Amino acid sequence: MRVLHLALVATVFAGAANAACSDSRLELRGDWGTARFRVEIADDPQERATGLMNREQMSPAAGMLFVYETPQRVAFWMRNTLIPLDMVFMDETGVVRRVHDNAVPLDETPIPGGNDIQYVLEINGGMAEQIGIDVGSQMRHPVIAPDIAAWPCD
Repeated sequence: MRVLHLALVATVFAGAANAACSDSRLELRGDWGTARFRVEIADDPQERATGLMNREQMSPAAGMLFVYETPQRVAFWMRNTLIPLDMVFMDETGVVRRVHDNAVPLDETPIPGGNDIQYVLEINGGMAEQIGIDVGSQMRHPVIAPDIAAWPCD
């Protein structure tokens, strides 16, 4: 099992430090290192409402980035979501403000992200803890204006 975990982490980390920014790639960094995910973007009300519903699996290095027009109070639920997810809530600069681990599939209990949240990354349940993603980690993605990004695209 440990070998599988190390292979999974290596897949997520591979090439992250030298990757160029693109809409389909998101990077996170912290004291724990750097990770890269292939992401789908949910940036309008319909896409955000649908999210990752009805999917039976997701690649370990994949995720969905929810983008709001302005920072706001957000809450998520797991209606029609079949796989456990970690939710990484970030402010307008891309700094992680909260991580919710292993949201329960199909549970409709609201999961609050907090105030002043503009970005939410959903990844496979347990991944944030395995990698070390925590409060204070920073996201790099071209959706964040370079003049306010904590970790701007080059």
